[in-house]
Amino acid sequence: MAFLKNIKHSAADDQELLSLYRESGDTGILAELYQRYMDLLYGVCLKYLKQPEPAKDAVMAVFEELVSKLKKHEPTHFRGWVYTVTRNYCLMQLRSASNIYSRTLDPELMQLTEEVHLNGVFEKEENLNQLTECLETLSTEQKTSVELFYLQEKCYKDIAVITGMEWNKVRSLIQNGRRNLKICMEQKVKQGER
Repeated sequence: MAFLKNIKHSAADDQELLSLYRESGDTGILAELYQRYMDLLYGVCLKYLKQPEPAKDAVMAVFEELVSKLKKHEPTHFRGWVYTVTRNYCLMQLRSASNIYSRTLDPELMQLTEEVHLNGVFEKEENLNQLTECLETLSTEQKTSVELFYLQEKCYKDIAVITGMEWNKVRSLIQNGRRNLKICMEQKVKQGER
């Protein structure tokens, strides 16, 4: 991120710099504005991506996205808007298939037998059964919202339209439902250990 450290600073506020960028298309102006929030955005990326190098890469990728996004969007509060853009970018990185690493293993080095693999299948089936049971403990609204979000991969906005609830309520139901599922699953694991 050192490439932005040598940028001159002006006394212009965020909105003035945004207007100047939209008028001129000068990425130097955008870089000056972006530099004000780079530490915040790096922290966001580090929180989600957990590693310094991918977080730095994400900060740079977000800057590149802003070049085109700011031609389509006119945020009134740049700090909050760029925070949201950065968070969404990180979440998409975590969800993307390119984030899954695979490696070919030499079968001769494997010490697992088929019996162990079958035990893993039974374990997954038991976890799935527990999850299904825990889903039934949720309120109707939580269960519906969680199923739409995680199983049908709907976004908050789509869920709000489908259910007729407000966006904030949908978000709250999903967060609380996820927390309640976690608590239920942990209790089932403790009961299984006894």
